[in-house]
Amino acid sequence: MKSYDTVIFDLDGTLLDTLEDLMLSVNHALSGQTEVRRSLQEVRGFVGNGVRRLMVLSLPGGERNPQFEEAMADFRAHYAVHCRDHTRPYPQIMDMLRELKARGLKMGIVSNKPDAQVKDMNGEYFGGMFGAAMGEKEGVRRKPAPDSLLRAMEELGGTREGTLYVGDSEVDVMTAKNAGVDCLSVTWGFRDRDVLEEAGAVRFIDAPMELPALLEEKA
Repeated sequence: MKSYDTVIFDLDGTLLDTLEDLMLSVNHALSGQTEVRRSLQEVRGFVGNGVRRLMVLSLPGGERNPQFEEAMADFRAHYAVHCRDHTRPYPQIMDMLRELKARGLKMGIVSNKPDAQVKDMNGEYFGGMFGAAMGEKEGVRRKPAPDSLLRAMEELGGTREGTLYVGDSEVDVMTAKNAGVDCLSVTWGFRDRDVLEEAGAVRFIDAPMELPALLEEKA
Protein backbone atom coordinates (compact mmCIF):
# COMPACT_ATOMS: atom_id res chain seq x y z
CA MET A 1 0.00 0.00 0.00
CA LYS A 2 1.30 3.40 -1.00
CA SER A 3 1.12 6.68 0.91
CA TYR A 4 -2.21 8.54 1.03
CA ASP A 5 -3.24 12.04 2.08
CA THR A 6 -7.01 11.49 1.70
CA VAL A 7 -9.16 8.75 3.26
CA ILE A 8 -12.86 8.52 2.38
CA PHE A 9 -15.21 6.16 4.19
CA ASP A 10 -18.50 4.47 3.54
CA LEU A 11 -20.93 5.12 6.41
CA ASP A 12 -23.30 2.22 7.20
CA GLY A 13 -21.39 -0.92 8.14
CA THR A 14 -18.04 0.88 8.06
CA LEU A 15 -18.24 3.77 10.53
CA LEU A 16 -21.72 3.31 12.01
CA ASP A 17 -23.61 0.21 13.06
CA THR A 18 -27.03 1.19 11.69
CA LEU A 19 -28.44 -2.29 11.19
CA GLU A 20 -30.98 -2.47 14.02
CA ASP A 21 -32.56 0.89 13.18
CA LEU A 22 -32.78 -0.11 9.51
CA MET A 23 -34.41 -3.43 10.40
CA LEU A 24 -36.96 -1.78 12.70
CA SER A 25 -37.93 0.76 10.03
CA VAL A 26 -38.18 -1.96 7.38
CA ASN A 27 -40.49 -4.00 9.59
CA HIS A 28 -42.56 -0.95 10.47
CA ALA A 29 -43.07 -0.35 6.74
CA LEU A 30 -43.90 -4.01 6.14
CA SER A 31 -46.40 -4.11 9.01
CA GLY A 32 -48.94 -2.11 7.03
CA GLN A 33 -48.68 -4.33 3.95
CA THR A 34 -47.80 -7.92 4.82
CA GLU A 35 -47.25 -10.42 7.62
CA VAL A 36 -43.63 -10.86 6.48
CA ARG A 37 -40.95 -9.52 8.83
CA ARG A 38 -37.24 -9.33 8.12
CA SER A 39 -34.46 -10.46 10.47
CA LEU A 40 -31.24 -8.61 11.18
CA GLN A 41 -29.37 -11.08 9.00
CA GLU A 42 -31.76 -10.61 6.10
CA VAL A 43 -31.53 -6.82 6.29
CA ARG A 44 -27.74 -7.11 6.56
CA GLY A 45 -27.76 -8.75 3.15
CA PHE A 46 -30.19 -6.23 1.64
CA VAL A 47 -28.42 -2.96 2.51
CA GLY A 48 -25.76 -1.20 0.48
CA ASN A 49 -27.59 0.03 -2.62
CA GLY A 50 -29.80 2.75 -1.16
CA VAL A 51 -33.14 2.67 0.60
CA ARG A 52 -35.22 1.94 -2.48
CA ARG A 53 -33.24 -1.22 -3.20
CA LEU A 54 -33.54 -2.16 0.48
CA MET A 55 -37.33 -2.02 0.24
CA VAL A 56 -37.39 -3.79 -3.13
CA LEU A 57 -35.67 -6.74 -1.47
CA SER A 58 -37.66 -6.50 1.78
CA LEU A 59 -41.23 -6.25 0.50
CA PRO A 60 -42.59 -9.42 -1.17
CA GLY A 61 -42.93 -8.67 -4.88
CA GLY A 62 -40.68 -5.62 -4.66
CA GLU A 63 -41.70 -2.82 -7.01
CA ARG A 64 -44.37 -5.08 -8.54
CA ASN A 65 -46.23 -5.02 -5.24
CA PRO A 66 -49.07 -2.47 -5.58
CA GLN A 67 -48.32 -1.21 -2.06
CA PHE A 68 -44.62 -0.65 -2.77
CA GLU A 69 -44.66 3.16 -2.91
CA GLU A 70 -46.74 3.31 0.27
CA ALA A 71 -44.25 1.02 2.01
CA MET A 72 -41.38 3.18 0.77
CA ALA A 73 -43.02 6.29 2.18
CA ASP A 74 -43.66 4.54 5.50
CA PHE A 75 -40.03 3.45 5.70
CA ARG A 76 -38.69 6.93 4.95
CA ALA A 77 -40.98 8.60 7.48
CA HIS A 78 -40.20 6.09 10.24
CA TYR A 79 -36.45 6.04 9.60
CA ALA A 80 -36.24 9.84 9.54
CA VAL A 81 -37.51 9.87 13.14
CA HIS A 82 -35.85 6.68 14.44
CA CYS A 83 -32.55 6.44 12.53
CA ARG A 84 -30.58 7.31 15.68
CA ASP A 85 -32.37 5.10 18.22
CA HIS A 86 -29.77 2.30 18.25
CA THR A 87 -27.14 3.57 15.78
CA ARG A 88 -23.62 3.98 17.16
CA PRO A 89 -20.06 4.14 15.83
CA TYR A 90 -18.40 0.75 15.89
CA PRO A 91 -15.84 0.20 18.70
CA GLN A 92 -12.49 1.96 18.04
CA ILE A 93 -13.93 4.09 15.23
CA MET A 94 -13.61 7.40 17.08
CA ASP A 95 -10.07 6.59 18.24
CA MET A 96 -9.14 5.73 14.66
CA LEU A 97 -10.61 8.92 13.25
CA ARG A 98 -8.93 11.12 15.85
CA GLU A 99 -5.60 9.49 15.03
CA LEU A 100 -6.00 10.08 11.31
CA LYS A 101 -7.06 13.69 11.87
CA ALA A 102 -4.09 14.28 14.17
CA ARG A 103 -1.84 13.19 11.30
CA GLY A 104 -3.38 15.80 9.03
CA LEU A 105 -5.17 13.41 6.70
CA LYS A 106 -8.15 14.76 4.76
CA MET A 107 -11.27 12.70 5.48
CA GLY A 108 -14.69 12.31 3.90
CA ILE A 109 -17.84 10.17 3.91
CA VAL A 110 -19.59 8.78 0.83
CA SER A 111 -22.85 6.90 1.38
CA ASN A 112 -26.01 5.77 -0.43
CA LYS A 113 -28.05 7.22 2.44
CA PRO A 114 -29.99 10.41 1.64
CA ASP A 115 -27.60 13.36 1.46
CA ALA A 116 -29.26 15.34 4.26
CA GLN A 117 -29.00 12.40 6.66
CA VAL A 118 -25.33 11.88 5.84
CA LYS A 119 -24.57 15.51 6.57
CA ASP A 120 -26.59 15.43 9.80
CA MET A 121 -24.79 12.28 10.96
CA ASN A 122 -21.41 13.84 10.21
CA GLY A 123 -22.28 16.52 12.72
CA GLU A 124 -24.10 14.42 15.31
CA TYR A 125 -21.80 11.40 15.53
CA PHE A 126 -18.47 12.83 14.40
CA GLY A 127 -18.60 16.50 15.33
CA GLY A 128 -18.20 17.55 11.71
CA MET A 129 -14.81 15.84 11.59
CA PHE A 130 -15.23 15.00 7.91
CA GLY A 131 -14.45 17.73 5.40
CA ALA A 132 -16.86 16.23 2.87
CA ALA A 133 -20.04 14.21 3.50
CA MET A 134 -21.90 12.99 0.43
CA GLY A 135 -25.14 11.03 0.16
CA GLU A 136 -27.73 10.12 -2.42
CA LYS A 137 -29.40 13.12 -4.07
CA GLU A 138 -30.90 14.16 -7.36
CA GLY A 139 -28.39 14.50 -10.17
CA VAL A 140 -25.75 12.32 -8.52
CA ARG A 141 -25.79 8.62 -9.30
CA ARG A 142 -25.54 6.45 -6.23
CA LYS A 143 -22.71 3.98 -5.65
CA PRO A 144 -21.30 1.95 -7.33
CA ALA A 145 -21.28 4.85 -9.79
CA PRO A 146 -18.24 6.99 -8.90
CA ASP A 147 -20.07 10.34 -8.86
CA SER A 148 -20.33 10.91 -5.11
CA LEU A 149 -16.82 9.66 -4.42
CA LEU A 150 -15.35 11.89 -7.12
CA ARG A 151 -17.29 14.89 -5.76
CA ALA A 152 -16.01 14.22 -2.26
CA MET A 153 -12.46 14.00 -3.59
CA GLU A 154 -12.96 17.31 -5.37
CA GLU A 155 -14.22 18.99 -2.20
CA LEU A 156 -11.26 17.66 -0.23
CA GLY A 157 -8.68 18.39 -2.90
CA GLY A 158 -7.83 14.70 -3.16
CA THR A 159 -6.30 12.97 -6.17
CA ARG A 160 -6.88 9.46 -7.46
CA GLU A 161 -3.33 8.50 -6.58
CA GLY A 162 -3.54 9.91 -3.05
CA THR A 163 -7.03 8.72 -2.06
CA LEU A 164 -7.96 5.53 -0.20
CA TYR A 165 -11.63 4.48 -0.07
CA VAL A 166 -12.66 2.36 2.92
CA GLY A 167 -15.87 0.32 2.87
CA ASP A 168 -17.58 -2.88 3.93
CA SER A 169 -19.43 -4.10 0.84
CA GLU A 170 -19.06 -5.25 -2.72
CA VAL A 171 -20.67 -1.96 -3.74
CA ASP A 172 -17.75 -0.13 -2.14
CA VAL A 173 -15.22 -2.29 -3.97
CA MET A 174 -16.90 -1.46 -7.28
CA THR A 175 -17.23 2.23 -6.40
CA ALA A 176 -13.51 2.53 -5.76
CA LYS A 177 -12.73 0.71 -9.00
CA ASN A 178 -15.08 2.94 -10.98
CA ALA A 179 -13.48 6.04 -9.46
CA GLY A 180 -9.95 4.80 -10.11
CA VAL A 181 -8.89 4.83 -6.44
CA ASP A 182 -7.53 2.18 -4.09
CA CYS A 183 -9.94 0.32 -1.82
CA LEU A 184 -9.57 -1.10 1.68
CA SER A 185 -12.33 -3.46 2.88
CA VAL A 186 -13.37 -3.87 6.52
CA THR A 187 -14.58 -7.20 7.89
CA TRP A 188 -16.77 -5.96 10.79
CA GLY A 189 -19.57 -4.62 8.60
CA PHE A 190 -22.50 -5.91 6.56
CA ARG A 191 -20.69 -8.37 4.26
CA ASP A 192 -18.65 -11.49 4.93
CA ARG A 193 -15.08 -11.67 3.70
CA ASP A 194 -15.83 -14.26 1.03
CA VAL A 195 -18.44 -11.96 -0.54
CA LEU A 196 -15.91 -9.15 -0.63
CA GLU A 197 -13.22 -11.37 -2.14
CA GLU A 198 -15.64 -12.51 -4.86
CA ALA A 199 -16.20 -8.82 -5.67
CA GLY A 200 -12.46 -8.31 -6.09
CA ALA A 201 -11.40 -7.03 -2.66
CA VAL A 202 -7.74 -7.72 -1.93
CA ARG A 203 -6.91 -5.55 1.10
CA PHE A 204 -8.64 -6.03 4.45
CA ILE A 205 -8.58 -4.85 8.04
CA ASP A 206 -10.34 -6.60 10.93
CA ALA A 207 -10.41 -3.71 13.44
CA PRO A 208 -10.46 0.09 12.99
CA MET A 209 -7.13 0.80 14.70
CA GLU A 210 -5.41 -1.40 12.12
CA LEU A 211 -5.89 1.42 9.61
CA PRO A 212 -3.59 4.05 11.16
CA ALA A 213 -1.05 1.33 11.90
CA LEU A 214 -1.19 0.19 8.30
CA LEU A 215 -0.86 3.72 6.93
CA GLU A 216 2.10 4.38 9.23
CA GLU A 217 3.78 1.14 8.20
CA LYS A 218 3.40 1.87 4.50
CA ALA A 219 3.98 5.61 4.51
